Order: sequence, then structure tokens, then C-alpha cells
Amino acid sequence: MDESLQEVPLAKRGPSLAGDGVGVEGDNPFHINYTAGLTAWMAQNALSLAFTTYSAGKVVLIGPGLAGNVAVSERNFGHAMALRATETGLYLSTRHQVWLFENGLENGSQLNGWDRIYMPRRSDVTGAVDVHDIAIDIDGRLLVVVTLYNCLAELNARGSFSPIWRPDFISKIINEDRCHFNGFCLENGRPAYATVIGASDTAAGWRDMRADGGMVIDVRADQLVVGGLAMPHTPRIYKDVLYVLEAGSGWFGRVDRSRGTFERLTWLPGFLRGLSFHGDFAVIGLSKPRDKIFSGLPLDGELTRRGAEPECAIYVIRLSDGAICHKLTITGSVEEIYDTAVLSGTRQPLLVGVQGEEINEYVAIGPDTSGRRPSAEYP
Repeated sequence: MDESLQEVPLAKRGPSLAGDGVGVEGDNPFHINYTAGLTAWMAQNALSLAFTTYSAGKVVLIGPGLAGNVAVSERNFGHAMALRATETGLYLSTRHQVWLFENGLENGSQLNGWDRIYMPRRSDVTGAVDVHDIAIDIDGRLLVVVTLYNCLAELNARGSFSPIWRPDFISKIINEDRCHFNGFCLENGRPAYATVIGASDTAAGWRDMRADGGMVIDVRADQLVVGGLAMPHTPRIYKDVLYVLEAGSGWFGRVDRSRGTFERLTWLPGFLRGLSFHGDFAVIGLSKPRDKIFSGLPLDGELTRRGAEPECAIYVIRLSDGAICHKLTITGSVEEIYDTAVLSGTRQPLLVGVQGEEINEYVAIGPDTSGRRPSAEYP
């Protein structure tokens, strides 16, 4: 391994810790290690990273810290999956809900050593519909992938969700995961591309298509862009390029939309999910294959051929040449990562959960108009 990629245990760096698991004895805790250059890269770019793990039910925020010590904030949320960072907040999907967290601090201020405090502000109750991806469109609509019902939907309080698109091979909106529709992205603020595991219209039919039935679909034209993929995940438009994770092979790549091909950029030792960007870098989540859903995939052959062991990790990849620059590995009770997010403008963020004392202690007051005199038009 390159010397720059040698890992440093989190405990050796005197971290700042906060969360539902801090100080709680666990039968199988998780541990974080990171390469020496990761914290310097985060500090230089004034950013922190976030990731979710649904099997362990955790959301974890990690930043370079304000005093040169790594800061970690973790919270328990059952079935924590999709993340979407905004300029001031963070969306999270859980087993029954989609949460919105907003920063409760004024710009440039700090409180108790934290420079951003993500506080729960709203929750859309969806029921257990398996929300896999989240985005806000140009009209401000909260859009989600509802995997159990095979559709893209809006959360607008007029139902658990309101379907706005489904693949043309899906005959009806029904609570059967037929094609494993797992991701979408916007282009110019509108829904543009979606990923599915297979073109199935029967319950769990996608499971027989995992190795080579994956598709990227143009939502606007209901047309196939590229097929033959092994469990594609997390389509993202970034700087006019369509990137995709081919989770079932371990390859991160881009789609040539004019030719309808998938161009491989970097191979990583794990099942890939969660793709976010900053500058010339991609941030990618890796999971260890854990059950029969992940067996019999091209990833098995890639791992064997390369003599590699699967990892639960986050990798930072340079887009210009596909080089692996930094990584963070997780061991112990956490063996999979679902999503990643880049939190720009914060070095020591705190996520306020719903189990600890912080939700009682931290209060953010909105605009105060209580001193305004009533007018004749507004008695």
C-alpha cells in the first residue's frame, strides 16, 4: 500500500465524540480508521463527510475538527438509508420517515465547540416503503425513490407518497419490489436518470437479473440509456457527466450517453453505494457482501482475481485520473454503508438525534415578529 494510504486509528487522534453510542457499552462496537491525508483534505476543503448504515441503524458525521482533532457525531435511526445534503441542512430516509435537519446556528458562529448543529425540523411519514434516494427539484418538490412500489414519488402530505413516474415495464403501483428501482438524479433541476436492477414486472423478479440485467433509464423519454450492468446504483450528474456505481462489480464509472456505454474509471473492493462529489473528487461508499443477494455477482470474481478482501469503507477518488486518494474504513458491528454526503462549510458538525438529551437542550428561535404592532388590515 502507498505510504499516503496507511491508516490511522481514530482513537490515536484524540477525537471529539458525540452521539447515541458514546459512553454506551456495546457487545460489538464499530471502529473507524482513516488514511493520514484524509483529515488534511477535509480541513483544506472546509468540509465534513456523512454516511448511513441501515443494518446498524446509524448516521455518522465525521469532520477534521476545529482544533486539529477529528470530530465524530453519530445517531441511531432505524434503517437509515438515503442522504441528501442542502446548503443549510440534510435529508435522511429511515424505515418509516424522511427527516429534514436544518442548521440551528448563525453563519460563522459556534456553540459548545460545534460549528454546525443539524437539528430535526420536519418529518414526512411514508410508512415502510423503502425510500432509497432523495432529491429536491427546481420547483422545490421533495422527490424520493419508493423502491417497494417501483416508482419515483413526491412527498407532499397528500398521501404517504404521490407517484410521478415509474418504468414503462411496471404495469401498476403495487407494494411489490419488482425491479428494485434504487436511484435517480436531476439534470437542470428536473428528474433525468434512474437505475433499476432488472426489467421485471413480477414480485422480486429482479433477483434473477442481478449479474447483468441492470439498467440506466432516461426518465424524460422512458428510454434505455445503457443496460447489461451488475446492480447499478446512485446515478449522479456532476459537471455535465453522468456517473454511476456498478455495485455488483465494484466499478465506479461514467455513462457515455451518446454511445450508450458504461466507461469504467476505478475499481474498489466492495459493493458500491453512495456517491457524492466535491471539486475534482468523488466520495464513494463500500460494503461487504453479506448474504445471497450479494453472491453470484461479478464482484466475486474481481475480488478473487485481485486477491482482495471486501471492505466497509469510504473512498475519495480523484475524477481527473481515477486515482484513489484517501479512505476511511469501518470495522466491527458496521459492515455496510448505504449512502454518503459531503457537508460543505463545516469542520465540526453535530447531528441532533431524537433519543439523546440534545433534542431537549438545543433550541433555535426563528424570525421574531412578536413586537410588531397590529395594523388596521391585520387586527
